[in-house]
Amino acid sequence: LDNLIISTLANKNEELQNFLETVDNTLTGLQEESCNVTLELEAELEQLSSALEEKGAALRDVIKEEKQRKEAELQKQISEGKSALLSCEELLEFANQTLTITNEEEFLKAAKQIKERVTMAPAFRLTTRPAVSENMSQFTVDFSTERAGLQRLHFLPVPRAPEIDVSICVVRDNTIVVAWQPAGEADSDSGRIERYELEYRKTNRDNSLRATGDACWEKIQDISETHVTISGLKFDSRFVVVRVRARNKAAAGEFSEPVAMETRAYNFGFDAVTAHAELKVQVDTVTWEPQGLKGHDPRLRGKENKSSSRSATPSPNKTAGSRAGRDRFAGESYTVLGTSHSGCHYWELRPLTDWKSFSVGVAYRASLGRFDQLGKNVGSWCLHASQWLQSSLAAKHNNKAKALDWPLPQRIGIYCDYDNGDLSFIDADRPRLLHSFKTKFSQPLLPAFTVSTTLVVLHHTVVVPHCSSTTL
Repeated sequence: LDNLIISTLANKNEELQNFLETVDNTLTGLQEESCNVTLELEAELEQLSSALEEKGAALRDVIKEEKQRKEAELQKQISEGKSALLSCEELLEFANQTLTITNEEEFLKAAKQIKERVTMAPAFRLTTRPAVSENMSQFTVDFSTERAGLQRLHFLPVPRAPEIDVSICVVRDNTIVVAWQPAGEADSDSGRIERYELEYRKTNRDNSLRATGDACWEKIQDISETHVTISGLKFDSRFVVVRVRARNKAAAGEFSEPVAMETRAYNFGFDAVTAHAELKVQVDTVTWEPQGLKGHDPRLRGKENKSSSRSATPSPNKTAGSRAGRDRFAGESYTVLGTSHSGCHYWELRPLTDWKSFSVGVAYRASLGRFDQLGKNVGSWCLHASQWLQSSLAAKHNNKAKALDWPLPQRIGIYCDYDNGDLSFIDADRPRLLHSFKTKFSQPLLPAFTVSTTLVVLHHTVVVPHCSSTTL
């Protein structure tokens, strides 16, 4: 009970420390962000003021041009009116003089002249209406709409968190497709979402969304759609946790509730203790480095010959006893094992450089002697590929081989369902089923590899590919 109380108190202490650290970081971020927002506001207001000044200058030029055009038109009308008035005065004076003529013939001649001059007078061709009316002399700029818009000015709200749609998320072929639904906004003033940001990290806990160890969030930014594919992943944890948030012109919103995607990858490595002396094991790679005849113990060769004449399945007790303290393969069995497993798993192998031959499969540890080769006893199953004289591909078990009519794969997948007794080999690049064994496994299995004149890279943190010719 005391231990439980102390453990609970310790967890609470850690939780409070994390809480205080989070609040302190939030306060610092708030202070920095408020300064940034103030600077951005001043910049926006300066741009708005500049835009108003520019528009005001343009409107002043319009008023000036209109004033000049209308003044010129009115001045022209005044000039033409004065000329017509002068002509009218001259005609009136001539008409008055004509009225004083007593000679009938001279009077008729003068009257005819008056008629012709009046008909051609400018006063009769000139409009007496101003070309520019009083209303046209008024200039009005209506900023009521703009003023109302400025009064409605406010800060864009932070977008709400999207919701990850687990039903359409996919974990496949070492990629994760994450899809989400944007949060519905209340009105159009919330601001258009410009992009999304996604973060993901790994964890082995099925009841917690904390990261494994000190794992940091990996980021994918500037996502324009409501889905994204995370590719090139190495599934070396049970889950990958994802979360997403929206960003508008104002800022990024809160992250969505994190969702844990189960990867179901089989994670194991080469067991260097079992590796042949001429095999160099480095993390996920194994290289054949021949040491010449000096590297072979003649006594081991003698034992190898004896081993070949014995039954293909030695007594487990005898084998285990003779191998005590000597787990490393020897002779021409250039083999290395992995860790044991049960359940349903998948892993891959990729040969590099100028390879000549290799085998990959599974085996019972007790069934493999130091000089035994994969596929030559009832306790091992493998796929053997060779390029020594000609290309060949074969499935081997219990010293029987079945030739496979298929080009040598560049990436081989091994799928093993221990409980159902299924072992399948897949060309992972196509993908295509190469061969399947159906049996009943009775002992713990070990991934097994035989490497000769090649470099092999193990991809053990992958998930089963979707195979076109079979359902695994």
